[in-house]
Amino acid sequence: MTNFNGFGMGLGRLSLLSCAETRSISAENPTGEKGKGAMATTGTGEHCARELGVGWKVSPSIRLEPGKVTVLAEISGPGVIQHIWMTCGAAAWRSLVLRFYWDDEEQPSIAVPYGDFFCNGWCSLAPVSSLPIAANPNGGFNSYWEMPFRKAARITIENLSAEPVTLYYQITYALTAVPDSAAYFHAEWRRNNPLPYKDVHTLVSKAVGQGHYVGTYMAWGVNNNNWWGEGEIKFYIDGDQEYPTICGTGTEDYFGGAWNFEYPKGEYGQYSTPFLGLCQVIKPDGLYRSQQRFGMYRWHIMDPIRFTKDLHVTIQALGWRSGRRYLPLQDDIASTAFWYQTEPHHHVQETLYSDHLEVI
Repeated sequence: MTNFNGFGMGLGRLSLLSCAETRSISAENPTGEKGKGAMATTGTGEHCARELGVGWKVSPSIRLEPGKVTVLAEISGPGVIQHIWMTCGAAAWRSLVLRFYWDDEEQPSIAVPYGDFFCNGWCSLAPVSSLPIAANPNGGFNSYWEMPFRKAARITIENLSAEPVTLYYQITYALTAVPDSAAYFHAEWRRNNPLPYKDVHTLVSKAVGQGHYVGTYMAWGVNNNNWWGEGEIKFYIDGDQEYPTICGTGTEDYFGGAWNFEYPKGEYGQYSTPFLGLCQVIKPDGLYRSQQRFGMYRWHIMDPIRFTKDLHVTIQALGWRSGRRYLPLQDDIASTAFWYQTEPHHHVQETLYSDHLEVI
């Protein structure tokens, strides 16, 4: 089976020997160098390990200072990032921003809030059991997206809050040859709060080059009564202008559900599968949580949306009004779009995070 980014995928790979070298970066080995783990003499665990000494969990995590950018990983290639695990307090999931830079580029190919990258945009745990993303109790976030690079990889995290954050992390990668056909991983986060009346929410403003779209996560806050998911998702491929090549039939349909996600009757049916899910339903609490909020993901791993020149992706927000008429909604919609493409990528101005990150 051919994987979505050019590498082979499947259990058959596990029996194949190669010259790849496995490395892993964490607070206990911040460079990932061979034989350099567990050597810390100071760190967040030094007081707990004071009677045991070096090698006994002296530096299991790092402190992210307010308003600062911290480099998590700097790797010389060629290679491929294969697994990322992270955890921190839930209050910080929307105030941290992850950025990934490939091959010494100045602008990141990935710029996404920490929680949204792991399908948890509402600072409240949504368990996810999917192929590329797993979110486990209690805030153990995992990514299995393969991320190849030929020259270098650089990962940073920015703390936009006024409080320090303690972060535990492990970034596992292989130093290995990267096929010429391997595209680079990209992700873009965008939020409308609220969405302007009769406007559409844009997931990908403009991906220029050759590649394939592999996934969507949406944190959707509803600002009206009644059903909110009649809107269609649209993929404008290779020069499409007024009309798209691919047009969906409804929001719940795109995320693999049907008929308002209603199951059992009168309730939203949460589900998490390898490729799609309604992973979160946050109900009003009768006091300060006044609106319904949802988390949904859809991975195009078995059905990537391929483009050779460019890609533009939008979704409508539609409900119902009297007379069986559609009602354009002004909801709080945040999306994270994931795709692979050739470099260089088209630089898109980052969302002004200070205005759009806060969960309100």
